[in-house]
Amino acid sequence: MAPYLEPYAEYLADCGYSQVSYWKKTFLISEFSRWLGEERVTVGEITPKHEAAFLRARARHRIPIRGDPLSLSAVTHWLRDQGVIESPADASDETSGVELIVQEYMGWMREERGLAPSTIENYAGYIRRFLTSLCGADEPHLAGISASQVTDYIRRNAPRDQTFSQAKNIVTSLRSFFRFARFRDYIQTDLAAVVPSVAGWSMASIPRAMPADDVRRLLAESRTWRTPAGRRDHAILLLLARLGLRAREIVRLELEDIDWSRGWLTVHGKGRQERPLPLPHDVGEALASYLKDGRPECSSRRVFLRSRAPFAGLGSHSDICMIVHRAIDHAGIEAKVTGSHQLRHALAVDMLRQGLSLTEIGQMLRHRSPDATRRYAKVDLDGLRAVALPWPGELP
Repeated sequence: MAPYLEPYAEYLADCGYSQVSYWKKTFLISEFSRWLGEERVTVGEITPKHEAAFLRARARHRIPIRGDPLSLSAVTHWLRDQGVIESPADASDETSGVELIVQEYMGWMREERGLAPSTIENYAGYIRRFLTSLCGADEPHLAGISASQVTDYIRRNAPRDQTFSQAKNIVTSLRSFFRFARFRDYIQTDLAAVVPSVAGWSMASIPRAMPADDVRRLLAESRTWRTPAGRRDHAILLLLARLGLRAREIVRLELEDIDWSRGWLTVHGKGRQERPLPLPHDVGEALASYLKDGRPECSSRRVFLRSRAPFAGLGSHSDICMIVHRAIDHAGIEAKVTGSHQLRHALAVDMLRQGLSLTEIGQMLRHRSPDATRRYAKVDLDGLRAVALPWPGELP
């Protein structure tokens, strides 16, 4: 592995690893390289089995370090990205028929439908479990899938410890997959039409918004954070509470999306929509503070980065939810819900109580359907009392 040591060292430096981490990782690589030579394994032949065997052999002479498996897998992943090690997906003889179909379906969603990477991974997981349940280890025969098999699968899996949204994702992904199969002529019947719907009631729930006092307390507390991670989290909380951005929209923000001269922020929303939003003074000030004194040097163009090496953009919306969860605990706020979306709900409720119309709220939150905004009318109790019909007869 000697020819790849210097390029990998440059990669570690670009990722922002410290000198101590660099020496630990390169020492591990040198030991792994020596073990590969003793076992007569070339670099291109490395598999996860070799990684596990090396770590077991190394544990006989050294005390195992907790981060060694992760450090070793990071090296092999880098070698795969460089094309030195063959990717498991490239070995067609080792890839099952189910996985080949799932990979083709993922490519169709990406190229033909333009779905977000997180949505593609989510749908692919549901379809992988569906095909495995029907076919097991056998080669899948899509043309042989019947309507009764589809409905039986949903009856078995949708109600089992699933919320309404989770069960809805199952049927949505199945309809999408059957449209793909019909488009590629793998099936001749419209199986998407036979996928049953999951029982749910529109407008049944009330938006779970954080109380206004708690929002003010959270933002006031985060204003005192002066560490790099604290400056980042404060800016994220302001984007959630003042502009009502979704977690995924914050993750996808790039440096070019901030127009400092005009005071605009370009938001990449659902359905590949781009919407410019005015940048309030306090939000712009928090962003500038993070970019100047908190954001580590990195080649990534994402606005918000990890606070520890490897420095890269935040991975998904769950990272934003975890930031909000930690901020709520740090501020000492007792909340039943700790997700990031409650700040978006809180903004809508506050706008409603200030007298703004549902149309104006929908424009601010970038809703594509009026139904998405209409549910906030249920939190306006004073307005509901004015239009409520009197109870017939005597009150029970």
